[in-house]
Amino acid sequence: MSLEILPAGESRAKSAVRVVIALAMVSVGLLHFVQPGGFVKIVPPWLPAPEALVYLSGVAEVLGGAGLLVPRVRRLAAFGLVALFVAVFPANVYMATHDIQPFAVHVSRAAQWARLPFQAVFIAVALWLARAPRGGQGADASKRAA
Repeated sequence: MSLEILPAGESRAKSAVRVVIALAMVSVGLLHFVQPGGFVKIVPPWLPAPEALVYLSGVAEVLGGAGLLVPRVRRLAAFGLVALFVAVFPANVYMATHDIQPFAVHVSRAAQWARLPFQAVFIAVALWLARAPRGGQGADASKRAA
């Protein structure tokens, strides 16, 4: 398994965004295991096994973030993050509609509501990261050409 920070044909800006998103996802994913209680608070009550869902989403975030750095699974990881962003949206809505403060830092209700549209931005960025670099069909294009 190799890590490829600057793939051939990918702009530096896209590579930088990919690395930042990867690090952010791994960090937030690990936080699900270090401080699960805050995440459990925002799981809507109609969903079963909140703690298990928090750990599952934490695993998905870590794997998705790390996967963005691995050429063979980069596209799959990006699409997995899209699915994750859709799956956790009800928790973000629940947090905003019930003014839940999951951690020690107080987040205003306006900020909770303002965050909701950013989920679409996160999805758009993940879809952008899933696109193959210019001039290639993905990470294995150079292998097929050889």
